[in-house]
Amino acid sequence: MEKDISISFENFGFQYVSQAEPTLYDINLTIYKGEKILIAGPSGCGKSTLGHCINGLIPASYPGKSTGTLTVGGLNAAEEDLSGLSKVVGTVLQDTDGQFIGLTVAEDIAFALENDCMETEEIHKTVEKVARLVDVDKVLKHAPYEISGGQKQRVSLGGVMVNDVDILLFDEPLANLDPATGKQAVELIDDIQKRTGCTVVIIEHRLEDVLHRPVDRIVLMEEGRIVYDGTPDVLLTTDLLPQKGIREPLYVTALKYAGVKLEPAMHPDFLPELQLSDHQRQQVFDWFSKQPPSPADEKTSPLLQIKNLDFAYNTSGTKVLKDITLTINKGEMLSIVGTNGAGKSTFSKVVCGFVTPQCGSLTFDGMDLQNLSIKERADHIGYVMQNPNQMISKNFIFDEVAFGLVNRGFAMEEIERRVEDALTVCGLRPFKKWPVSALSYGQKKRVTIASMLVLEPEMLILDEPTAGQDFRHYTEIMDFLSQLNKRGMTVVLITHDMHLMLEYTPRAVVFNDGRIIADASSAEVLNSLEIVEKAHLKETSLYYLSKKCNIQEPEEFTKRFIAWDKEVRTNG
Repeated sequence: MEKDISISFENFGFQYVSQAEPTLYDINLTIYKGEKILIAGPSGCGKSTLGHCINGLIPASYPGKSTGTLTVGGLNAAEEDLSGLSKVVGTVLQDTDGQFIGLTVAEDIAFALENDCMETEEIHKTVEKVARLVDVDKVLKHAPYEISGGQKQRVSLGGVMVNDVDILLFDEPLANLDPATGKQAVELIDDIQKRTGCTVVIIEHRLEDVLHRPVDRIVLMEEGRIVYDGTPDVLLTTDLLPQKGIREPLYVTALKYAGVKLEPAMHPDFLPELQLSDHQRQQVFDWFSKQPPSPADEKTSPLLQIKNLDFAYNTSGTKVLKDITLTINKGEMLSIVGTNGAGKSTFSKVVCGFVTPQCGSLTFDGMDLQNLSIKERADHIGYVMQNPNQMISKNFIFDEVAFGLVNRGFAMEEIERRVEDALTVCGLRPFKKWPVSALSYGQKKRVTIASMLVLEPEMLILDEPTAGQDFRHYTEIMDFLSQLNKRGMTVVLITHDMHLMLEYTPRAVVFNDGRIIADASSAEVLNSLEIVEKAHLKETSLYYLSKKCNIQEPEEFTKRFIAWDKEVRTNG
């Protein structure tokens, strides 16, 4: 029986009006009804452009010249306007805050129905039905800012599902979610697809997280072309992903390091179903045994000391931070982790002086921080916010990155040198004369990081520094931060990225409900199912691989893998 075609690209190409070269070349891709497809590739490979072609944003919002043909849901995309395609394709954006229209969750879901002039009674029935489907029926009267990141994504999904669309397109759906919520989002997408039979297209570079639930095919892109279109089982037996700048699942990399020859029949795409022979398990055990034990942590002197700190916003009176006691040492690189709303970002605001705690003490290298203004603290502690749009104040990239140096009276020669260095590290040097408005969300993020790096503070706090970054840019930024750390800068990362925590920060501080519930090695945190569950984190796949291979020290297995992986990637 012949399958129904949902999306078809035939010899398709596209070139933006503002670009000298095409972004997409000779795309031939057929997606069948009911398939779940993952489109992956490094930043700039064309995957988002491909998505914009599917949902009609090209050419409606991004004009340019296309060649070849594209049909979506049986419609010729070239002959349809954005409104027509939106009846077929529902899009959930990376930045869910940018997708909200209504003042309440119910209004937001109802927006498309109101535009279609549906009867009020029918609108209420449809909104309630869709809200139950995406599990937000209990927050219909809430404002969007009152709900969690995961709930926001569910509301965005509900807003596009009211049209009973045949195709759901997710543009980097995991970028701003904590690990547990990202896991739930992948489960939700899988559940919705099974219940509705719709076609699902996911654009995402966090491949291991997406593979928490099966996908039918992975489409891998590079420089505007498709370089792989097939099953994940086959893809993971090759070296294509690391060659193209995409991180493999950690357990797959570990198996390859151990000399295990992967075959599609082993089901390497889904860890719970991964089939290993006794010989292959022994290979992993032997590899682990041959690695040197992880070194003991070096002791250094305290830099930031916080004791018995409480904080509550005046609007609610409810304590957001409760009896926080923490010491961060000179030259440390550590992660602060926990679910959305756990108090991580509020903690950094207290440290930087943006808000004042009700009680507790804060000292920085012997100085009482509470005697220092925000400006005075900023000379010692740099802070990069999670949302880049809340930090940027200049129209052009160079001016934005130079802003802090100009305010501090640096000579122009020194400003140009530092800005050039920071932009190079953050992958933005070719765009230094560009307007900030022309950048993607991920590129804006790199601009804000560059604007802090040029100041060379003693401590740098970064809120989600790698959100929305592909593996290459992620590695460039983190390697640079590691180099700063080796030269003595203390680096604190507030992150949802468990890979980042494992790879770059020996220590992790875990927040939950305004309290610190763990302060231990990153490997210990992610190999403790109790901490993972309580803090809404996501356990490392290395934990489950070690259990499969009868290794009784999963924490040590994780540490030795991270050390070996760093060595391999550093030395090529």
